[in-house]
Amino acid sequence: MMIIMHPGASREQINAVIAEIERHKLTSHPIFGVEQTIIGAVGDGHYVLKEEFEALPGVMEVQRISKPYKLASRQFHEQDSVFKLDGFDIGGAEVPIIAGPCSVESRVQILEIAQAVKEAGANALRGGVFKPRTSPYAFQGLGEEGLEYMAEAREKTGLPIVVEVMAVSQIDMMEKYVDVFQLGARNMQNFNLLRAIGETRTPVLFKRGMSATIEEMLMASEYILSGGNTRVILCERGIRTFETATRNTTDINAIPVLKKLTHLPVVIDPSHSTGDSAFVSSIAKAGVAAGADGVIVEVHHDPAHAISDGKQSLTPEAFAKMVKQVRAIAEAVDRRLVNGNS
Repeated sequence: MMIIMHPGASREQINAVIAEIERHKLTSHPIFGVEQTIIGAVGDGHYVLKEEFEALPGVMEVQRISKPYKLASRQFHEQDSVFKLDGFDIGGAEVPIIAGPCSVESRVQILEIAQAVKEAGANALRGGVFKPRTSPYAFQGLGEEGLEYMAEAREKTGLPIVVEVMAVSQIDMMEKYVDVFQLGARNMQNFNLLRAIGETRTPVLFKRGMSATIEEMLMASEYILSGGNTRVILCERGIRTFETATRNTTDINAIPVLKKLTHLPVVIDPSHSTGDSAFVSSIAKAGVAAGADGVIVEVHHDPAHAISDGKQSLTPEAFAKMVKQVRAIAEAVDRRLVNGNS
């Protein structure tokens, strides 16, 4: 349920509503606006009569949320959510670009790439230190050593860092280093991990599972939101279809559909959705044209010798060219790149 308070409702009236929500074994999620407060009551509340809440002092209206995903729904939060990250916003008029290698391979490698993407216009640095690989014999990442290199790269460039978390046991250690957790496609429905991330307050870049529907993606994101972590960034990274010409099939439709259904920011990953650097720039531009709130892309100084995902990685020079093209598309749809790069 969504309980809409009268403008000017007192704090005592709001607290009384929250207490009543908790008495029914539901969880309260208040949104304190400038003029009005809205309180979400989430849980198994089908038996609760909305008239009980409508009778409380200060309550203007009670609405049932029809979507199975409650907190992610625009019914609950009509306006776009805008998250402040280190140095930029995501979800507003700006279109930040996150770039970096698939895997952190060495200190020299990540520092070189970080400086290159910074100079080309990136706003955040991505890099994997725990790698979910198809083969158990493939490179699995540098672990905490890689996190230390990422933190050094942040110190030298000022770029916040985005790193994939794969297990509940990694969260405490990673919170000391990272600015944004990445939740990978293979873990989209790892519900124990989602619950644990929901208990943190670290922003999450949440990738769609390779065979997941949009509703399944939003339902999975609800696990994080219901834990109190509201800074969830959805990521369309391509889905598995019958087509084999590219690594995955980019669901461009998902961007405007998600923007209609949810208030959460949506970014596009053209690297994983195509699997081929020749197509990355085109899909990045298409995503921004469709309404994406950001782009996350893989960049490597020597893709031919990258330990992982070299085929889909842009060189720094190709990345710089892509940024200029994305800037033009952003301007055409009344958006802009971060830090005045428009």
